[in-house]
Order: sequence, then structure tokens, then C-alpha cells
Amino acid sequence: MAKDSYLVGLIGAGIGPSLSPALHEREADRQGLRCVYRLIDIDALGVPPESVGDLVRAARDLGYDGLNITHPCKRLVIPHLDGLAPQAEALGAVNTVVLDGGRAMGHNTDVTGFAASFARGLPDAPLERVVQLGAGGAGAAVAHAMLTLGAGRVTVVDALPERAADLADSLVAHFGDGRADHATPDRLPELLTPADGLVHATPTGMAAHPGLPLPAALLHPGLWVAEVVYRPLETELLRTAREIGCATLDGGGMAVFQAADAFRLFTGREPDSTRMLADIAELAGAVGTRS
Repeated sequence: MAKDSYLVGLIGAGIGPSLSPALHEREADRQGLRCVYRLIDIDALGVPPESVGDLVRAARDLGYDGLNITHPCKRLVIPHLDGLAPQAEALGAVNTVVLDGGRAMGHNTDVTGFAASFARGLPDAPLERVVQLGAGGAGAAVAHAMLTLGAGRVTVVDALPERAADLADSLVAHFGDGRADHATPDRLPELLTPADGLVHATPTGMAAHPGLPLPAALLHPGLWVAEVVYRPLETELLRTAREIGCATLDGGGMAVFQAADAFRLFTGREPDSTRMLADIAELAGAVGTRS
């Protein structure tokens, strides 16, 4: 018998500003469902990220139907799950947990979410040479998405060289020799000049971390720029890129499509991503996902 009410939550640090509750609850309302979406903020609880396993078990015992998982728990949660979907296993990161019949199954909708957003917002973008800033959890997801979409080569740049190298190695293992490499930030000038596009996957540009993640002079009109940050929808990077003529993609689409995929996993119902895109434009206080 199909359910008509769902209890879900988000586990992470500093998640007060998250738009996930509103996205899920609004879409549930439109489908005649009752969805209660709780924030489980480890900062507010005063517990370390390593407590994520205890929180998942507690949620299961309390009758939750599912959980979203965000920074810094996407990798830490894996040992506490009963199984992983192929995408999550390949990525080594989980952002969605389905709780059903006493089992906790891990999924990753960040990859599919970014891929769907990119295909919608920059459908004709050249993909031969892509530079990506950021090799954390979001960076791993979007790099997988770019290579799945057919990018010829993704060069991962991170302030932590070992993190960039580890991600590049895992991408090569999954997608094949020559599909990924890594570099340090001082090489950005030589990398971006011939590049087709730039993917930004660091926290810089968020409301709490304003500013540009690289010198504006490195941007050029032949470059498309895709952003993961969605609060604000128009980051300083996107604004600067648009002003010099770059095609751009904000982070709102990724937020929506990953939420839509999670909604489908939690409820078995098909979400209306067009309505959810309108929701995030309203909720984030800005409109527009494409230049």
C-alpha cells in the first residue's frame, strides 16, 4: 500500500540555511503527500562528524523514511550503511540514504543532479578540456558527472595537492587513462587559456565565504563557467564571468535535480523538476540558470 506521509531529514554541519526542507515539502504538498523534513545539524547538536552512524541508527529507530547527507559526513556515513547503489560506490560518497525495512541503503544524487542541470543549462557546451576547481565531496560528484557527460579530460585543481591527486587517480581508474589529471592552483593561467570550460566546486562565493575563487583576469569569453554554489544563485564568479561574455550555469539546477532524485527515492513518486526550479529561484531570491 502506497504511503501518503514521509519523515525525512538532512544530516550535516551548519545546515540552517539549507533549502532542502522547502524543496521537498513544497513538492510533496503539490502531490497530495505529507512530508516533514527535519534538519539534523551536528554543530547545533554539539557532536562530531563521526557521530553520523549513531544519527542514522536513531533516525531508523524513530521511523524516518530517508536522510540526505551533506558535508562533512558524505564519506563517513558509508561504513554505517547496509549497502550502496553503484553510483555511490563508485564515488565513495553518499548524499541520500533510503531507510526501508530496517535497512539503510546509500545513494548519490549529486552526480545525476549536476549532470541533469548541465545538460539542461549548457547543452551545446564544448567539453574537450575542462578545468575543475575543488576536489572535495562536491568536486568528486561533478567531476564524475562531467566525464559521464563525455568530457574529454578533466583537470582537477585544489589547494590540497594530495586531494586533487587522489580524485584524479580515482577518475582515471573509473573512466580510463587520459580522462583526468591534477594540478596546483599556480598552473591555472596555463590551464585556462586553452580550456573549454571551468567548473567551480569550492565553498568560495557562498554567503559565508564571499569572493572569487581565482583571479578574474584568468577568465575569458571562450570559457563556459559552471557553479556548484547556489546561495546566492549569482555568485561573484558568475557575475564576473557573465560580464566578460562567458556562458554560465548557476548551482540552482544541481540543487534541484539532486533533490528531485532524492524525492523519487524517498517516495517512489515522480517529482516535477520544472516546478522545483521555480521554487529554488523564489527561495534563493534570484532567477536565471543560464546566461
